[in-house]
Amino acid sequence: MKTYYVYIMTNNSRTLYTGVTSNLERRVFEHKHKLLPGFTQKYNLNRLVYFESCGDIRSAIQREKQIKGWLRAKKVALIVSGNHAWRDLSEAWYEKNNSKDSSPAKRRRARNDSR
Repeated sequence: MKTYYVYIMTNNSRTLYTGVTSNLERRVFEHKHKLLPGFTQKYNLNRLVYFESCGDIRSAIQREKQIKGWLRAKKVALIVSGNHAWRDLSEAWYEKNNSKDSSPAKRRRARNDSR
């Protein structure tokens, strides 16, 4: 079963961007390295502060639209509920020789391999 992610990126000014993807690691990498033109590149949104997984694309898109429709205060409350310090949840994903890989896809593969 394929997994889809709804995520929120930010920058030092705490500008928010909500997106959806089937490959969170790749998409965050693209945001961090400004590989695609657009809002996240323009505003240097390079910190992943929130993500959740969905089992199908329709529910992921529906959730993305729901979050995008919220006022900023509600988005901030969502982020703070799981990431009070607004730390970059992807900071360890791209380190070389990282002995404990914490990316969502690799955690999921590890769970599946252990079954």
